[in-house]
Amino acid sequence: MHALIVVAHPDPNSLSHGVAAKIAEGLTASDPGNSYEIADLAAEGFDPRFSMADVALFRREAAPSADIAAEQARIDRADALVLVYPVYWWSMPGLLKGWIDRVFANGWAYDEGADGKVVKRLHHLRVHLVAIAGADLRTYARHGYFGAMKTQIDHGIFDYCGARVVASELLVGAATKDPSADLEAARTIGHKIFRQQPAAKAAA
Repeated sequence: MHALIVVAHPDPNSLSHGVAAKIAEGLTASDPGNSYEIADLAAEGFDPRFSMADVALFRREAAPSADIAAEQARIDRADALVLVYPVYWWSMPGLLKGWIDRVFANGWAYDEGADGKVVKRLHHLRVHLVAIAGADLRTYARHGYFGAMKTQIDHGIFDYCGARVVASELLVGAATKDPSADLEAARTIGHKIFRQQPAAKAAA
């Protein structure tokens, strides 16, 4: 089984990168036959800006640009998609949101017909979301922030495309200044990734 782990943080020494590495470690420890690729969007210089080329793709007037086709191919090769990101203003960073805006395009992630009906195209994809919080759980619970994140990300993005969110995690080590629990949790997340889902691509 193969996982694509996408991390969106400019600092390679950040907790987000540490969590991504631990997820990968847990994934291969659970089964040496598992493989993974880490997509470091910042280091790779992914451009999150939605341009007129993306508008043309949305309108089905043009083919995907080379960078978008490459990202879609990476996802197509994966049995699981794992997103690791810090929470900025109670959502994902602009870099990751721009990646989704551009990559999860009409004609690939879903089909929007002239009659307004949407055909979901990512039923085969299993998604694991790992958010790194900068505030404690009481803050998220008191204001309903995590519920709002799940509504807009889990449901609003992935369910719209038919992808199944298998796990949606919120790690709070950045708020407590003690990352050890988050790193251990990340290894456990990696260990469980392919134990939480069927071999979807083989059945597709």
